[in-house]
Amino acid sequence: MTTTSETPNGSFRLSMLLYDTRYRATTIQIIALFAFMFGVAWLVNNVIQNLAASGKTFDFGFLWEPSGYDINQQLIEYNSRSPHIRAAVVGLLNTLLVAGMGCVTATIIGLFIGILRLSKNWIISRLAAFYVEGLRNVPVLLWIVMTMAIAIHFFPAPREFRGENPAATMKLFDSIAVTNRGVYIPKAVFSDGFGYMPVFGGSFHVNLDAVAILVVLAISLYISHLIRKRADRIQEETGDRPTVWYLRLAVVLLPFLAVLWLLGFHLEYPQFKGFGFKGGIHMRNSLLALWLALSLYTSAFIAEIVRSGIMAVSKGQSEAAAALGLRQGKIMRLVILPQALRVIVPPLISQYLNLTKNSSLAIAVGYMDITGTLGGITLNQTGREMESILLLMLCYLLISLAISAVMNFYNERTKLQER
Repeated sequence: MTTTSETPNGSFRLSMLLYDTRYRATTIQIIALFAFMFGVAWLVNNVIQNLAASGKTFDFGFLWEPSGYDINQQLIEYNSRSPHIRAAVVGLLNTLLVAGMGCVTATIIGLFIGILRLSKNWIISRLAAFYVEGLRNVPVLLWIVMTMAIAIHFFPAPREFRGENPAATMKLFDSIAVTNRGVYIPKAVFSDGFGYMPVFGGSFHVNLDAVAILVVLAISLYISHLIRKRADRIQEETGDRPTVWYLRLAVVLLPFLAVLWLLGFHLEYPQFKGFGFKGGIHMRNSLLALWLALSLYTSAFIAEIVRSGIMAVSKGQSEAAAALGLRQGKIMRLVILPQALRVIVPPLISQYLNLTKNSSLAIAVGYMDITGTLGGITLNQTGREMESILLLMLCYLLISLAISAVMNFYNERTKLQER
């Protein structure tokens, strides 16, 4: 016996917006949207009224006023007569510098410690566990301050490098100087370069030498990618993979060396002159302390992520690889880690975001990042707290979204593909 049900052909009633399942979800979403818009409108109106009551306006003209303060660590040219917008850019570049260095270092250390935690050697695994528990259970601010104190009190002063028989000497063939003021390393100089090109009315300058190198590298890497894809296609068709590593290396390395030669590349080494070192790149203690503390702290969390990802791979995978005659190192590199990545990458994104946001603690050791410039001195000097905080939030939001986008793209490339 078959029964059929037909939708009644009654007229539309307002009660159907709530009681009819065909309209209920849409109705609730529209109500929620209007409530959100009302809340935003009320908040904006409240801000406008309070600004008017205090005699303030909402504008960003202060960004083009002279900043009037110096920044110790700079990646681009800056002085106290530069506008606040340039100070904010310098702080943003400092934030990106320490975040990028920290993410790379924390990943390498975390991967190494995570693998050691699974070692069959009891002492090694316990030492790795002590490293993880000791670092992640102490606030990162304390690690930053302690690292700064170690750098100040345990490294030699610049004056100890003076004289014919100095108490301290430079490292790595007299090219690196480690002092209590920071580390001095060689600087890349282009004697026949293209120089700088002014943009935005001369407010900023683009290094054409760096642009040329990046363009050559991008083209070389793309050609190397095409060579790899061709090798993959030949392997799928014939079963034999041609040896192309030397071609890929030559495609990337030779154009890179050629462009360096054409630009007159050479290194400028730091030298002791007067009361300190001159020349080269000066990496201040504040940068080093923040970088090392954030890297070590975050690596403890990454180590646990790596350990859980490896443990998520079936034990039968390593046993099958061992039965084929592969050694433990190749089993981990070729079998276990590629499968563990689909478990490791998603929580790894959160650790990268945490490291980037924790870099806002830089003011504790005097490192001028975006929080110290735009959200600190600029805010206090101009009194534009609303505009400064909104711009600061926007900067961190864009950085976080960029990291998430890149890592999610990588996650899509490495996740398990089902047929």
